[in-house]
Amino acid sequence: MAPATAPKTLKDCATWLDTLERARSVQATGAWPLSSVLDHLAQSIEMSMDGFPQSKSALFQKTAGRTAFAVFRMKGRMSHGLDQPIPGAPGLTAVADWKPSAQRLRRAIARFESHQGDYQPHFAYGALSKGDYALAHGMHIANHQDEIVAATAA
Repeated sequence: MAPATAPKTLKDCATWLDTLERARSVQATGAWPLSSVLDHLAQSIEMSMDGFPQSKSALFQKTAGRTAFAVFRMKGRMSHGLDQPIPGAPGLTAVADWKPSAQRLRRAIARFESHQGDYQPHFAYGALSKGDYALAHGMHIANHQDEIVAATAA
């Protein structure tokens, strides 16, 4: 279960990144190092504007994908395999210094928030509005937050 401070909006996600950067220590407890998690989150946001390299079939998107997103939306929470990369996405960084990946995620959030163009279909959910994408991104970040532990500064 995500902590009560789990991000709900992209603005909350930026605030959460501030908290990580002020923490005494931060680590990811799952299969990926923190730099990989943050790069994965940035990729997802970037690809909502630039396009995903591989997509599920149109039939999948209109049935299982649409249903999954509707359930996540209803629950206000996403749950997915936290070690599953975006299909066809470039490899993730696996370095000790996670702060460049945090900056990439900040840039992706800022770009998304100011984006005025069309959004690309999600690889699993299909076409989403900006509002639905913002919700999906916020839930995605909150889901990955389940595996990120930050020790507050003393």
